[in-house]
Amino acid sequence: MPFQRRSKDYSMSCHATFKMTKVLGHWKLFSSDDKWDEYMRTLGINFVLRKVGNSITSYEEIKQNGDDWELNITSTFKNAHLKFKLGEEFDETTLDGRKCKSRFVVEGEDLVHYQKGIKPGEVDSKITRTRVDDETMTITLEAIDKNLVTVRTFKRYTP
Repeated sequence: MPFQRRSKDYSMSCHATFKMTKVLGHWKLFSSDDKWDEYMRTLGINFVLRKVGNSITSYEEIKQNGDDWELNITSTFKNAHLKFKLGEEFDETTLDGRKCKSRFVVEGEDLVHYQKGIKPGEVDSKITRTRVDDETMTITLEAIDKNLVTVRTFKRYTP
């Protein structure tokens, strides 16, 4: 279960904090694999919003100030600003309007974002941000219990 407390998710040693600084910064969407539309459909996103989601370029800025983290997602369509502390659950409204309970944790060297649907039948997600190299970050989105995973690739940029 994605919201079960596991001590390794909550440990933020200096070593884990150092590793996480690798995903900090500005990222621009470079590519999405062929499962992106299917992932959005599985989450219940309607046809029009899926078409928009397939056609826009999105940007992410990940910031950290001590225990406080921020994720800014921007595009020409909609923007989101998430403020969080690792391991603490918070209410989120996704870019497509779904309401969920969210929590960010560190798993290995990855920043992982769990989204748990509030309404019965909603699909839960696991969104994993992994820095591949100095210029590349992947975001792996998993529809939990639906056997569906998609990967989006982002490149570092200077705004």
